[in-house]
Amino acid sequence: MKRGSKTILTLLLVGILLLSSCGDRNTIESERPLKITFWHGINPPENRDIFQELVTSFNQQHSDIEVKALYVGQPDAQLPKIFAATVSGQPPDMLWFVPQITGKLVQLGALLPLETWLNDAPVKNDIDPVMFASMKLKEHIYSIPFATNNAAVFYRPGLFAEAGITELPTNWSEFKAAAKKLTKDTNGDGRLDRYGVLLSLGKGEWTVFAWLPFIYSAGGNLLANGQPDLTNSGTVAALQLGADLVEAKAAVLSSPERGYELDDFLSGRAAMQVTGPWTLSQLQPTEIDYDVFPIPVAETPAAVIGGENVFVFKTTSERERASLKFLEYILSEEFQTAWALKTGYLPINLKSQQSAEYQNFVAENPVLEVFLNQMKVAKSRPIITQYTRLSENLGRAIEATLLQRQTPKTALQESQQRLELIFDN
Repeated sequence: MKRGSKTILTLLLVGILLLSSCGDRNTIESERPLKITFWHGINPPENRDIFQELVTSFNQQHSDIEVKALYVGQPDAQLPKIFAATVSGQPPDMLWFVPQITGKLVQLGALLPLETWLNDAPVKNDIDPVMFASMKLKEHIYSIPFATNNAAVFYRPGLFAEAGITELPTNWSEFKAAAKKLTKDTNGDGRLDRYGVLLSLGKGEWTVFAWLPFIYSAGGNLLANGQPDLTNSGTVAALQLGADLVEAKAAVLSSPERGYELDDFLSGRAAMQVTGPWTLSQLQPTEIDYDVFPIPVAETPAAVIGGENVFVFKTTSERERASLKFLEYILSEEFQTAWALKTGYLPINLKSQQSAEYQNFVAENPVLEVFLNQMKVAKSRPIITQYTRLSENLGRAIEATLLQRQTPKTALQESQQRLELIFDN
């Protein structure tokens, strides 16, 4: 074969390979139903099964769209995948993630702004107003809440009774006293095998989420005038609470980045644990006793808005329309009620909240009243471009404190210094 012919053949082959490897979305869109991808990290596995049931219901009602829900790991493990897919131009159509990632994705130019669509959507007026702070960045809406929650203290009533605790802790002093009373060597071998409370350890977002209510309750915050402010007295006090519990041997630390797991609580190794209503689907089938009380108060009642939002990536007009159709379904009373009843998450649709079906569910599961009441004082985490750095450095300080490597003040000062370098550049 002549060299010119070989060159032409080579170019043709390379062109074919490039077209096939990039997954041309326009070619895919000629197929029906149109397949759109939804990445998520829904946990526990029982909740993933429930979500898949709802996705299947949507697909059955829409012959022209097929949503493919893909579990891509827990939130901290998802980040590298999300950014790699975004930078390479091959993101999912939709993403389930905490709204604090908004700034980075906007910086990458990856997200479809949603305010125009939302303003025309009948369901806008059904969204709980408390959620709008988590949806906005610089007055633009880039995500829509999937469902919501906050964290409170789950406890084992039987272990409280055994320890002679008749009043639930309402402030930090009572909380520490209860944790100490609950801690014991149950089998007489000279080693503690029951602890008052499990404390979340790690640098990841879950750890920050679990500790922020204590920070807010002590009057602390993460920002002042748009700049990092980790060395304020409230943040120091919250980490000191953790240090005191560890020093008193009244707390057991979670495995790193696994503070949401319930194994120690279920086994009775930990009598208290900060977690949220999404755990009801895991707790209800068990035979253990459990109940909930609000986050103990330092200066003021506090909670943090939890739950994930849904992002729509810029792709093609047809894929975006299909994604928005599914997003409308997520916001609907039908989806929100079903998700709340089966998982314990709090619905963000006002009609769902007020429905007889949901009100009956709350009456049957009175622990939900704690979380519903805390929503009245709940705050959103900051929605800023550098949030992931802010969160990571607070997490570093929490970890250093709980592992007794540094005092809370020193750990927070070091994190503050790192953040000032980042925010100045």
